[in-house]
Amino acid sequence: MNTKTTNLMIVGVGGQGSLLASKLLGKLLVNEGYDVKVSEVHGMSQRGGSVVTYVRFGEKVTSPIIDEGEADFIVSFEKIEGARYASYLSKDGKVIVNTQEIDPMPVIIGAATYPSDVLDSLKAKGAFVDAFDALSLAKEAGSSKAVNIALMGRLAKYLPIPYEKWIAAIKNTVAPKFVEINEKAFSLGYNA
Repeated sequence: MNTKTTNLMIVGVGGQGSLLASKLLGKLLVNEGYDVKVSEVHGMSQRGGSVVTYVRFGEKVTSPIIDEGEADFIVSFEKIEGARYASYLSKDGKVIVNTQEIDPMPVIIGAATYPSDVLDSLKAKGAFVDAFDALSLAKEAGSSKAVNIALMGRLAKYLPIPYEKWIAAIKNTVAPKFVEINEKAFSLGYNA
């Protein structure tokens, strides 16, 4: 086991399934023998507000909080949310971004426009950006609600945990009637 603590943030908009993703990840990491700390920050999550989950794992983790400049990974369920939390990314960190656009309230009420250069601005700051259309993959798997698991599939490519263990964690976390869709979404995200 790697003794270094890995810092991961899951960011999104309320209703996208980021809490299920963090639950899946937490169970998987505990089963792999890591000390895991998870902290969830709910903004106006039920109204489309920003939702952030901190996941820290390693041999011994003392705090669940990630400070700016410390995140090894940011998994962003929406482009603007990835940009909003970019300052938390470490020098060698990676941002895994769903290219879906969900209009924030200022855009909805016409006070602002959705920025067209979100991914370019992340890259300009030196971030490693792995962007893909997780929503299309989730729909291909059978449900637009499986975006979270498609993103976990992509994250799995960067973590030292075998594919089969992720699938077992999905089976142990997701309701039985949704396992097949989520396994497919995970596979599509992993192989995209």
